[in-house]
Amino acid sequence: MLDPRIKTLAKNLIGYSTSLKPGEKILIEMYDDALPLAKALVDEAYAAGGIPFLEIKNSQLQRALLMNASAEQLKLAASWEQARMKEMDAYIAIRASFNITEMADVPSAQLQSYQQNWVKPVHLDIRVPDTKWCILRWPNASMAQLANSSTEAFEDFYFNVCNLDYAKMAKAMDPLIELMEKTDKVKITGPGTDLTFSIKGIPAVKCSGLRNIPDGEVYTAPVKDSVNGVLTYNTPAVYQGFTYENISLEFKNGKIVKATANNSEKINKIFDTDEGSRYIGEFALGVNPYIETPMKDTLFDEKIKGSFHFTPGNAYDVAFNGNKSAIHWDLVCIQNPEYGGGEIYFDDKLIRKDGRFVLPALEGLNPENLM
Repeated sequence: MLDPRIKTLAKNLIGYSTSLKPGEKILIEMYDDALPLAKALVDEAYAAGGIPFLEIKNSQLQRALLMNASAEQLKLAASWEQARMKEMDAYIAIRASFNITEMADVPSAQLQSYQQNWVKPVHLDIRVPDTKWCILRWPNASMAQLANSSTEAFEDFYFNVCNLDYAKMAKAMDPLIELMEKTDKVKITGPGTDLTFSIKGIPAVKCSGLRNIPDGEVYTAPVKDSVNGVLTYNTPAVYQGFTYENISLEFKNGKIVKATANNSEKINKIFDTDEGSRYIGEFALGVNPYIETPMKDTLFDEKIKGSFHFTPGNAYDVAFNGNKSAIHWDLVCIQNPEYGGGEIYFDDKLIRKDGRFVLPALEGLNPENLM
């Protein structure tokens, strides 16, 4: 018997997140194993009058393919997926990996080629700007292990987070959107962090269940050459199968001029993917009240209450600062007291301290007001 929470999630994804209309085509892409949700999504798409299409991918087979794939081969694969994506009105990806480090031993050059020749042409160039899309995970045993949780407890957490009242959150975000769009200078301080940049003239965008589930962030982008100072992230980040920790970036006139981590050589290869990978494409504040600790999954970690992320790589078209790149890597810093605290200032006015909004107009985004 289908867990009623899965049906609720599928209804929300089709009816709210992608707002599927009669006659619209939707691609449902499943990685590894999330059959109950994938089937529920197909059923809900038909119920809405939509036309569902399905793609099933396997991480182990993808690894085998990428180990020796040529650039020409990847471009050809991308061309087929580009043609299909151009036909779609909506897209939902369910990522249910059995092993998040499956790509850890794929050579860096192969992964860079995959990003540039397959992922970027299909997803960054077509899917992101031209479809109503939403990406989410699935609460399998692997994810529970990452969260240091039992499978049953993680499932409860997952459905609390994913079936949150996102319409309520969207309304609470409006004052922050208004403030960000009037702001020029941003200053962020905290342990190992003293960073300044401008967001003047860049639109602010609320993420309240339309593009990611779970959701809970408001983002913009820095003026490309305005970033100066140092930023030390305190959240582990898994990228292409490797876990990076103790990441510290130094900026000069927008560019990452120094990058260190537990593997500094490896992380600098990522930032050398292309010219845009050493510039920032997104600045966002995380506000999801149920997500409190990192679990090495960006889709969750970037929404942690009291966090912000500062993203090397490609900028979204809706908050575009001119930066283009084959990468878009959401790196997270948590400013709650147990993580060392920190302050965020907009035009020299303190707006958030130790993870809590201090301006009366923004208090609706504090955790107790979103649950």
